[in-house]
Amino acid sequence: MDNNFRRYYVEWWSIRKSTVYAIVAIIVTLLILIGGIWWLWQNDWVITPPTEEAAPKDSATIISFEGSVRIIRVATRVTERVTKSTFVQAGDTVQTQADGRAQIRMIDGSILSVRPNSTVVISDSTSILGGTSVRVKLDDGQIRVTTENQPESSNNIVELKESQNKMGSQTEASFNIDPATDRGEIRINRGGLESEVGGKKVQVNENEYLSIDKNKIGSKEKLLGAPVLKEPSPSQQMYSNTGVNVTFVWTEPDNYPEASYDLQIAQSPFFVSGKLKVERPSLKSTRLAIGNLQPGTYFWRARASISSGQVSEWSEPSKFTIINQRGSSGIAVSDWKVESVGGGVYIVKGTTKPGATVTILGRETFAKSDGTFQLQVSTSASSVSVNIADEKGNRSVPTISLKTGKVIK
Repeated sequence: MDNNFRRYYVEWWSIRKSTVYAIVAIIVTLLILIGGIWWLWQNDWVITPPTEEAAPKDSATIISFEGSVRIIRVATRVTERVTKSTFVQAGDTVQTQADGRAQIRMIDGSILSVRPNSTVVISDSTSILGGTSVRVKLDDGQIRVTTENQPESSNNIVELKESQNKMGSQTEASFNIDPATDRGEIRINRGGLESEVGGKKVQVNENEYLSIDKNKIGSKEKLLGAPVLKEPSPSQQMYSNTGVNVTFVWTEPDNYPEASYDLQIAQSPFFVSGKLKVERPSLKSTRLAIGNLQPGTYFWRARASISSGQVSEWSEPSKFTIINQRGSSGIAVSDWKVESVGGGVYIVKGTTKPGATVTILGRETFAKSDGTFQLQVSTSASSVSVNIADEKGNRSVPTISLKTGKVIK
């Protein structure tokens, strides 16, 4: 019995020993696999696509946005920050701040562009019997509406002050409330619309302007176009260790040789008051020299006005840079954070030198007085290069992981 027991014990030990080896091998393999997955995750090789909720029936969709944009829900009065998957339904209010703008695709295929410092209410967004009904109300600021091929059964109405404006097919029009006069303004760049105030109707066509003031329709005028900026040329770079004398040149509008002009130069593409460096109103010439501009990044724009009171839209801003040739130091950045808001859209935040220019994928912002900044970008990449520069020519270009928010280069 003793010998049999010993033989059984030796055979049992032999089996258990091979089993232990197998278990150890499995554990090592699992550790290697888990470690590999962790490394891929940390280096942004593994990207989990964001899930997007299906849009409710008859809701409009945010197709692009930048800066500070929010929506006030009519049902709850809750204010939401806009993301790429945000829905806009009848009764909701869209608000943009000084650095915000948004484009919304309505249910009839038209595009509603909301400019900075604007408030617009989506009054109606319904589809019935094969047609659609879209109605928006501009409370403040400026919007642009572009329609496509709308069928006869569709209605697209823009409410501006006391007027109701029915958009035609293939029409591009802007609507504005002048803060100085509290007057509504309609500009037609393409197509046409029918404006109605107090039962009186008027047709406004391509390249025409109409004002709405004190429950009355003003006289139609030929549209006053925005000046075209010529010099400095877009993205021009100038080098200096001190100040630079810069001459600004723009064109006069067609058919309005007696127009006067307003010029603004700022260190922000949004021309907010804290970044506005030069403001010259009522200029009679299309040329202006400004002396001793210090190193930095500048944006400038112009608009025209005529004796009837019509004022053009601002021209699209043009950018130029004055670079200090002596700058060579790097700029420190800390507190990096990256927030994904869905659809390949990210908000990049950090802290750096106050006033520094932060550029990501061609989009720019400026560090606030406490050095904080945030910039919204859209990309399918897993990392981005961040260009940070100041007016002295100092610069840093770190690469940030959009997955971890860490500097990887």
